[in-house]
Amino acid sequence: MSTPTDPWWKEAVFYQVYIRSFADSDGDGLGDLPGLTSRLPYLRDLGVDAVWITPFYPSPQHDAGYDVSDYVDVDPRFGSLADADTLLATAHDLGLKVVVDLVPNHTSSEHAWFQAALAAPPGSPERARYLFRTGKGRGGATPPNNWQSVFGGPAWTRLTDGEWYLHLFDTTQPDLDWRNPEVPAMFEDVLRFWLDRGVDGFRVDVAHGLFKVKTLRDQRDLDKPPPADEQRAKQQHEAAGSLVPQHLGDEPMWDQPEVHDVYRSWHRILAEYDGDRMGVAEAWTQTPESMARYVRPDELQQAFNFTWLQAPWSASAFAEVITSSLAAVAPVGAVPTWVLSNHDVIRHPTRYGGGQVGVARGRAATLAMLALPGSSYLYQGEELGLEEVDVPPEFRQDPAWFRTGKPGRDGCRVPLPWRGSRAPYGFGPAGTTPWLPQPDDWAPLTVAAQKKDPGSTLEFYRTALRARRRLVGLAEPVELVTDRVTVLEFRRGPLTVVCNCGPRPVRLPAGEVVVASGPLDDRGLLPPDTAVWLT
Repeated sequence: MSTPTDPWWKEAVFYQVYIRSFADSDGDGLGDLPGLTSRLPYLRDLGVDAVWITPFYPSPQHDAGYDVSDYVDVDPRFGSLADADTLLATAHDLGLKVVVDLVPNHTSSEHAWFQAALAAPPGSPERARYLFRTGKGRGGATPPNNWQSVFGGPAWTRLTDGEWYLHLFDTTQPDLDWRNPEVPAMFEDVLRFWLDRGVDGFRVDVAHGLFKVKTLRDQRDLDKPPPADEQRAKQQHEAAGSLVPQHLGDEPMWDQPEVHDVYRSWHRILAEYDGDRMGVAEAWTQTPESMARYVRPDELQQAFNFTWLQAPWSASAFAEVITSSLAAVAPVGAVPTWVLSNHDVIRHPTRYGGGQVGVARGRAATLAMLALPGSSYLYQGEELGLEEVDVPPEFRQDPAWFRTGKPGRDGCRVPLPWRGSRAPYGFGPAGTTPWLPQPDDWAPLTVAAQKKDPGSTLEFYRTALRARRRLVGLAEPVELVTDRVTVLEFRRGPLTVVCNCGPRPVRLPAGEVVVASGPLDDRGLLPPDTAVWLT
């Protein structure tokens, strides 16, 4: 548990800013760095400790900035390097840390390296930075292996000269070859560039994907039905709306052992800088134990714990996640992270049933999560109770939509409502057309509207985060109460947490209510879909 000498990130609350959708300062329909800077006091007052910002680097924006063409600059659509410096200085003055996204698995197809590779012949040093291969079959007309893109379809694209290149995501996101020493050297320079400017850490995109099996062999048994436990995990994963494959058994493209050498080298770089700089891995691994390998003492400081996000609305499922997560990180001396939503998954109130029930369950799950040891990650708009938006097909921009025909991730990325009764709801200046359309019924959900309502989701988040700040650093471990079927109950020293996942009110244990996710029963009972902290 935390002590005064512990690093700042150990039990911090992080707030994810999806930069395109947070605040637009210039009316072009895209959020930007100056817009975020203007709203930093809101985040301070909300009660978070750190801000994680999605990519704002130069990019053709085929995948909303996760196709980077220059890692050491700012896309003019989002501002300038001077704007980034202003944001960092303002955040630090407000007591907020800043974590930026790093995308090391692939570059944009417009990156200078890939453009040089396209201009160079097969077998050239320029192509050796990526994974170019000859195809199989007559004339090399079929892909080098059977791997599939996360966004749908084959993970290989053929050039006119006959060679194929690997892209585990979109065709415009060619995968780098991390066995080429030029690649790790370039990213070490990128790390130092942003650390020198004052960033406090990095969120590492697709952290489990940098190395592939050297032979690039076929993925085995793609058509074989997975065992029952893997099938159940796969269904939970798909229910969360994530596009990242997981629990498929044989995964020669993910979580290879060589990747850990990269994070050991990055650990040494981070340690050269003061202020407890940190890295958090987006590592979709098959087990909590494999996730824990990314946070061994000489690797990254944190890894996202997606098992909490994937769990259904179930007391037993939540209890299992808590038990397995704490057990996984204990041997490596790390603390877990907890997250319910992000820019890649369906918003959790919608996953929990939608409407008033979904929002109530979302608040209850959040309150339980905030009482657990380690860090919590919030996704912008969840403090407003925003649900998934059904974006009309003609407005969708997610590459997964174009490759699979499935709705994709646009529904969780719609720009935030700040004030007013109609779009753009203060997201940008009057007359701004947001890059994704906002619903017509969002007026009651704006920040301005919820500030006036003590029962709003925004005020609940503020209250819960204030309470967490008072209690953070409890030395006592989690003690689960295991004799309740539909109720999640655990204790941490003087704190008791009860979350009612069942259909009927339940009696509360003795204690004084610190914070509740919703109104309590007049008889002192805890209603369904509600959680409470007691001391």
